[in-house]
Amino acid sequence: MIETFQQALPHGITLSCRAAGRRGQPVLMFLHGFPEAAFVWDELLLHFARPEHGGYRCIAPNLRGYERSSAPAEVSAYRAKHLVQDIAALIRIEGAPLECLVAHDWGGAVAWNLANQWPALAHRLAIVNSPHPGTFLRELQTSPKQRAASAYMNFLIRPDAEALLAEHDFRRLWEFFTNGGGAAWLTDDVKDQYRAVWGPRADSASGLTGGCNYYRASPLRPPRGDDPGAAAIALPREMLTVDLPTLVVWALDDIALPPELIDGLDDYIPRLTLRTVEHATHWIVHEQPQLVARLLGDFLLQNQ
Repeated sequence: MIETFQQALPHGITLSCRAAGRRGQPVLMFLHGFPEAAFVWDELLLHFARPEHGGYRCIAPNLRGYERSSAPAEVSAYRAKHLVQDIAALIRIEGAPLECLVAHDWGGAVAWNLANQWPALAHRLAIVNSPHPGTFLRELQTSPKQRAASAYMNFLIRPDAEALLAEHDFRRLWEFFTNGGGAAWLTDDVKDQYRAVWGPRADSASGLTGGCNYYRASPLRPPRGDDPGAAAIALPREMLTVDLPTLVVWALDDIALPPELIDGLDDYIPRLTLRTVEHATHWIVHEQPQLVARLLGDFLLQNQ
């Protein structure tokens, strides 16, 4: 079964977490993206907690700003260094190093940075449709296709973005999920789980403000008007390399993250395992959790 708990971190942030499996076992940690929450990993938490699939201790935190995790009011509190600090602290509490850090979308942005800065905190890295900062910066700077695909980012940084997203029972957010396909997984029960995350928080803030602040705090977005966005950024190579054995699972029908983003990954990741999936969208964790579990399970067995 899934257990839930609040984990206080040494630097004053508390993360609400979901977990399965016995404490003391090797740990897998799962990081969600926008506009999701930790519950999206439930099936994988239960899968990998079973003895026949490794008997791991599986933990999925809600990132800062999400669900009942701390949600600082300042946009600057959502810069990458703070997000990485949260997860590094949680890993140390749970028992570093992890057997694997698994991440999707914005969770992947955190995971790429953590694997670069603190590789000793995990034995392996697994990324699901989350662009590597080097290839993402390259495509934002050179590719009209990627700039068009990422145009939604400039909507999410608007000061009224969360209010607009909440209109008409979150109509725009449901369209995030359905624009790439039918989204048969988006049942009434799943919608209710999302409504619980996106609605007003106990502190009266919108449950969407934290997620929007990730985009407001990051310069990795298409240029617009007086904002140069990614055009003004240069990242040194030493901030981009990942020496851990790394699995990248890439759904090829992701309309926001085209497959050009996986071109050149092996230049940054010498121990790369790349698995592409046809007829799957950005929401592959919802669409095909059993496939994601199989690919991750194979990777864990091959890199023991």
